[in-house]
Amino acid sequence: MNEVKVDDNAEAKFKPFLDVVLNNYKDKIDSIHIIGSALTEDFNPKTSDINSILVLKRFDLKFLEDFAPLGKKFGKKQISSPLIMTSKYVLSSLDVFPIEFLTIKILHKTIFGEDIFNDLKIKKSDLRHQCERELKVKLIGIRQGYLSSSGSKKLIADGFISSFSGYIALFRGLILLFEKEPPKQNKEVLTTLQDVSGVNTDVFKMILKAKKEKTKFSIETLNTIFEDYYQAIEKLGYITDAIEN
Repeated sequence: MNEVKVDDNAEAKFKPFLDVVLNNYKDKIDSIHIIGSALTEDFNPKTSDINSILVLKRFDLKFLEDFAPLGKKFGKKQISSPLIMTSKYVLSSLDVFPIEFLTIKILHKTIFGEDIFNDLKIKKSDLRHQCERELKVKLIGIRQGYLSSSGSKKLIADGFISSFSGYIALFRGLILLFEKEPPKQNKEVLTTLQDVSGVNTDVFKMILKAKKEKTKFSIETLNTIFEDYYQAIEKLGYITDAIEN
């Protein structure tokens, strides 16, 4: 499942960070993994951050104290502070964060140590509950965002576009609920979601394109997008609610 490649630019930027980590903390670390957009065609060398996970042999507050200053140094070079966890934490958290760990399972590249994510077992019941909850929360967020925009098309557009990246992980979870392997690339996620659910995802594709190309919309178009966007999320919520565990 984990046939992914790190973007060449991301790999070059990450190497100095990796060298510092391994030169100073190798004895405390089980494995290191690059995750997220650096493994997809959506990675932009100028704007995209590089995300990673450090799996420690055991949780160590002293390690965090020593490690913290690296965040400021490498943050300026688009290296986000890594997620810090242990193998025990991962295994005990699959029922709480199935969407997040599904995303990591699909989009990670192990660059040091053992790959602990490739064979994660995510229960359908846990995934369905989180997907249903996330969809209902997002419906509330969409409504409140529209109201708080007070008719400002910039605020409406910013709300749609800035929040959209978080939907892709959710959509991968929905695809898996339909017992199909979720794609790695965002465009393929939207196409596959439409195929398995029957819900038209054109509005999501439009927003994804607008985010990438910084498209400007008229207030009329934004209102239409809002209606289509809301209805699509609502339909996905009904469908998810009807899925049996």
